[in-house]
Amino acid sequence: MTHVVVVGSGIAGLMTALHAVQHDCRVTLVTKDVLEHANTRFAQGGIAGVMFDDDAVDDHVRDTLIAGAGLCDEAAVRVLVEEGPARIRELVDLGVAFDRGADGEYVKGLEAAHSYPRILHAGGDATGTAIEKALVARLRASEVRVIEHAFLLDLVLEGGRVAGVDLLIGDVPGGTPLPEPVPLPEPVPLPEPVEGRRETIAADAVVLATGGAGQLYAHTTNPPVATGDGIAVALRAGAAVADLEFFQFHPTILAAGDAFLVSEAVRGEGATLIDEQGRRFLPEVHPDGELAPRDVVARAMAERMAAQGGRPVLLDATRLRATPEQTASFLAARFPTIDTAVRDRGLDWARSPLPVTPAAHYLMGGVVTDLHGRTSLPGLYAVGEVARTGVHGANRLASNSLLEGAVFAARTATALASPPTASRDVSCAQKSPRSAVADAQRPRLIEHRGTEAPTFTRRALQELMWRRVGLVRDEDGLRDAAATLAGWRAEPRTPHTEREFEDENLLIVAEALVAAARARPESVGAHFRSDAPALIETGAA
Repeated sequence: MTHVVVVGSGIAGLMTALHAVQHDCRVTLVTKDVLEHANTRFAQGGIAGVMFDDDAVDDHVRDTLIAGAGLCDEAAVRVLVEEGPARIRELVDLGVAFDRGADGEYVKGLEAAHSYPRILHAGGDATGTAIEKALVARLRASEVRVIEHAFLLDLVLEGGRVAGVDLLIGDVPGGTPLPEPVPLPEPVPLPEPVEGRRETIAADAVVLATGGAGQLYAHTTNPPVATGDGIAVALRAGAAVADLEFFQFHPTILAAGDAFLVSEAVRGEGATLIDEQGRRFLPEVHPDGELAPRDVVARAMAERMAAQGGRPVLLDATRLRATPEQTASFLAARFPTIDTAVRDRGLDWARSPLPVTPAAHYLMGGVVTDLHGRTSLPGLYAVGEVARTGVHGANRLASNSLLEGAVFAARTATALASPPTASRDVSCAQKSPRSAVADAQRPRLIEHRGTEAPTFTRRALQELMWRRVGLVRDEDGLRDAAATLAGWRAEPRTPHTEREFEDENLLIVAEALVAAARARPESVGAHFRSDAPALIETGAA
């Protein structure tokens, strides 16, 4: 019986594990936090799919290809779109209750760059949470062995193939925070930090489903666990990685209190973006206005913020219904999660616009795979945001990420039932030959400016990436970032704790991302260089 280790507990990891068990694999799922703490549960907008008679597969394919700005793998996109409806119906069978109207039909949602309102949502704006809860319940009732608080240190390599994982288990840095504020009768102190133990688990195949790397940036929608661990271990093992320069920045993050994403679906319902003078500015930037590509909207916001002293722009949802009372009722019903977060911050978005700012959201690049999750290393697979399947190209279409996790999880599980091999298609799957395939051991020839780099801290790294490798880039900024990162990488450090290992992973991924950004001199999709013209006008979301 094939023993599979799945690393990660979002939709990609959970679906892979459930399908692998159905294929008679013995499955161990490891996750660095508790099972429910994955990026999936933060997804608000929904999942895209051709679920209505008046929609068409070719239309969803076209929307996705336009979003990817010419750099999608069309074969991968067709797999995503054609197999998506079956995977959505499977989620329904697994207990996900997508919202339905009074007529019993699914409620349609429209998001940027979709030509049809094909987005399904659950609990209004709690789609990710609904999916995560349903899949976790099924997994806990299955034969999958689960190891929580297990941090992936590295892959085990034997004879040129992946043969297992090295883990740090039980390293709890001050305790795991509660997922949501909960009223308690009296203060409850967090547990004392617990030193973890090292453990190696042998496996016939390892599936990376570790999510993205939003913690590279000072402002992100991603949870603390998104530290690029899967990409980092793949780089150290020598696996092909591509398209790391394409990092999507979500336009609308609440600029009050802790970072909180305000779903694009709010703009899909008619909310507008205005400056401090109350003027809409998107219509003069793009014909689709507030539903323009995410990269276009985010850059326009950043430009307008700079013009008003760095202060946030405003998301105006006050006119979605005839009266403030009707608007308040609509917002509470359609967006209950956002509504609660807004009101917890003392804001009334039915009567006053919300301050919002862009933040790092989704990494289109990652570990290169074929259409069955196989990487360039035998025995290693990747699914979800950590993978570069080719479906997103230079910019992801809204609500295609949950779909990708579900579709390619099922395909990867099918491949797991066969003898583990390396993909023969990975090399040709790399759409751009200039996209850096970084090697963590490669000598780094960096132009130093002669200035002393600041002391390394995670916050210093995040601020550097935000300033130099964020929404707008240029060669001078990228060169400075590369020099600083090289200096930090050269410093002698011996990580012991989970956080210290995360820091090393973030450094490796940051260096690879900067190399990829420097290797692509033109602007395309989410990679925008102020010192270079656009390669193609993006219609991305």
